[in-house]
Amino acid sequence: MKKSGKILFCLTVFFLLSTGAALADKSAVTIIAPESTAKGTEVTIKLNVTHHGNNMLHYTKWAYIKVNGKEIARWDFSATKTPESENFAKEVKFTVNEPAQIEAEAYCNIHGSAGISKAAIAIK
Repeated sequence: MKKSGKILFCLTVFFLLSTGAALADKSAVTIIAPESTAKGTEVTIKLNVTHHGNNMLHYTKWAYIKVNGKEIARWDFSATKTPESENFAKEVKFTVNEPAQIEAEAYCNIHGSAGISKAAIAIK
């Protein structure tokens, strides 16, 4: 009886944790950055990451940001260190010395990515 109780408990926990996963989607990111700035200006680039159903079994696994092809920041998550919420933001400071092509992406450990988001900062 004890063994079947443990199995039932584990199945119940699994069901409760995965209920959100049934409604889940791919991790997505949007970029908020100025369209243009003066050369040598430090700007803040903000990433808004969305993913429905973050829990220990199903979560945004990573997010990154690249400027002109070079990764300038990355955030990695795990089952024991999931993102703070389904919708979260990350910010980085970047000094613009030339026109900047920005790419960012986030990835769900089960469903993958909604794709790469792009933005650009021109020099005034």
